[in-house]
Amino acid sequence: MARKKSKTLTEGELRLMDVLWQKGHATVAEVTSSLGAPPIAYNTVLTTMRILEQKGFVRHEEEGRAFIYIPRVRREEASTRALDQLLTRFFDNSAGTLALKLVENQQLDKTELSRLKELIEKYEAPE
Repeated sequence: MARKKSKTLTEGELRLMDVLWQKGHATVAEVTSSLGAPPIAYNTVLTTMRILEQKGFVRHEEEGRAFIYIPRVRREEASTRALDQLLTRFFDNSAGTLALKLVENQQLDKTELSRLKELIEKYEAPE
């Protein structure tokens, strides 16, 4: 049975999307040369760009013999999709449970704690 296509980005896909979000558009060669370590082969980048296009994350325009890849999804939308999947898969669609887990497992700095307190007070305030 064929595997269901993911609506979120894999680690490798995210590396390529980071380049596209930064540049706005790029050829496969430009993406390949912009990647940091570890390097990825040109053919792997090409294949991954085609997958990203099938998944709806990018589109391409032809410029001569080259394809220029352009993001169709903003970083914020991609992170929202990933967060929605995380909530569904691990937290029974409970943002509160996720928030509690994050606060329990992560060291928050004073600015983050202050912001969190503000949000709690905002949602506790009667309307």
